Amino acid sequence: MSSLGFESFTKKIYINASLEKLYWCWATQEGICSWFLREAVYMTKTGITRESDQNIEQGDLYTWRWHNWDGEEKGKILRANGRDLIEFTFAEFCRVTVDLKSEGNQVLVTLTQTNIPTDEKNKMNIYVGCSNGWTFWLANLKAYLEHGILLHETKKDLRDVPLATFQFVNI
Repeated sequence: MSSLGFESFTKKIYINASLEKLYWCWATQEGICSWFLREAVYMTKTGITRESDQNIEQGDLYTWRWHNWDGEEKGKILRANGRDLIEFTFAEFCRVTVDLKSEGNQVLVTLTQTNIPTDEKNKMNIYVGCSNGWTFWLANLKAYLEHGILLHETKKDLRDVPLATFQFVNI
């Protein structure tokens, strides 16, 4: 077993869905907003906004906005092969890789976040925060695809609750 450290983490989950459906969930504005985000905007290298059902491509830029958080995440798509692999910048310093492997009637989703700075602030905010966050979001994706339900809070506004992003498990 390789050693664990604060510079990266990996989360895995099996989901009963097709590889194509899972790629759509990650690679289109329509797909990623169906289970994860309030709003996503993808722009090509030349500054053209992608259509909601159009797959992202390497070099695209993104802006993401969540329910219950006023901030936004901006980043770049580093890899998108159109089938089973997406990699993007995240949380300023990091890289997130989403690898999809078909195994019978299931797909193994493996999400790895790397390049996490290991100072105390980033250990808490990025390592702990993102590790917990991705765990929830992968479970939400499974619930959505297998049971048609969403687990994240979209009806109650929690933006003014101090520490809401650290205390609520479904933001």
